[in-house]
Amino acid sequence: MAKSDYYGTLGVRRDASPDEIKKAYRRLARELHPDVNPDPATQERFKEITQAYEVLSDPNKRQMYDLGGDPFSSGAGAGAGGFGAGFPFSDIMDAFFGASGASRGPRSRARRGRNATIRVELELRETAFGTTRELTVDTAVLCKVCTGSGASPGTHPDTCDMCHGRGEVSQVTRSFLGQVMTSRPCPQCGGFGSIIRTPCPECSGDGRVRTRRTIKVRIPAGVEDGTHIQLAGEGEVGPGGGPPGDLFLEIVELPHDIFERRGDDLHCTVQIPMTAAALGTILSVETLDGKEEIDVRPGTQSGQVIPLYNRGVQRLNESGRGDLLIHVNVETPTKLDPQQEELLRELAKLRGEERPPGKFAPGQQGFFSRLRDAFNGR
Repeated sequence: MAKSDYYGTLGVRRDASPDEIKKAYRRLARELHPDVNPDPATQERFKEITQAYEVLSDPNKRQMYDLGGDPFSSGAGAGAGGFGAGFPFSDIMDAFFGASGASRGPRSRARRGRNATIRVELELRETAFGTTRELTVDTAVLCKVCTGSGASPGTHPDTCDMCHGRGEVSQVTRSFLGQVMTSRPCPQCGGFGSIIRTPCPECSGDGRVRTRRTIKVRIPAGVEDGTHIQLAGEGEVGPGGGPPGDLFLEIVELPHDIFERRGDDLHCTVQIPMTAAALGTILSVETLDGKEEIDVRPGTQSGQVIPLYNRGVQRLNESGRGDLLIHVNVETPTKLDPQQEELLRELAKLRGEERPPGKFAPGQQGFFSRLRDAFNGR
């Protein structure tokens, strides 16, 4: 009889590692198991991959097979088509159930609590320099009557008489392999292994009650709109007196009347008359640190930016602050009395600007150029 190609049967290389061989077998076993596919040809194929795995998973049998010998000659395993002591039943169970049929045991009633998120509205000054807030939180806390057990005082949970405290029940079915045992959570106790006959009257057996509590939190300097702050262990207590989840603070930064925040920098706009822009002046401006004076130099143009360094927002978890950038907007008067108009005309005459030629800045176009582009579809 021709020698079987066990490596080809499992679809692995001859130098495949034991882990690669095991993964290949489990994958094929899920596809070809008789309980999944009862076709006779498939059953025969399942026998082949099982025999191949029995040989290649055993270092001694694999070595004998690689040397051209009979891996079953030692009597350690069964003959072709049979299943001896080396039959990989546990690996078939792994392929279908993810465990070797071992008992998982009862589930704990104590589970971690859920996380909670609350929105905190802050003024710009509070986000820039940090603050301390007292927050009222509606949450679940440990029941003081039963201390989390869920049972009425003086009582205790009874062992489940269906699963006898194991938290799971087993079922035996017959298959091509013989008897196969599967386990599932006990339907009577829900997998806990015990039943609370007399629930706590305060929490109804949950081990926790809802209440309102106040906590004091410190908001660090430099947070901004959308920042999330995690407070570990300040969330809800879990069912059965389990550990609490976390509380997350979502920062909402309220708009400011003067400043617009962009990262760590602040921006604002000041309006100055054209005479002040031409002659220069001293302006008193608001900052987060109070009023400060800035020097507007003669000839300042509309749109020019005057920086005040280190007057912005404190950098989060870093040293230093951003800047305050003051945008200058030069106002042109719309109404002049006769004397003002005469003075401006005199100034224009002195500067030779009675009929200014007009200059186009780079990138700008005249009326006829724009009209031509419109007709050309640009």
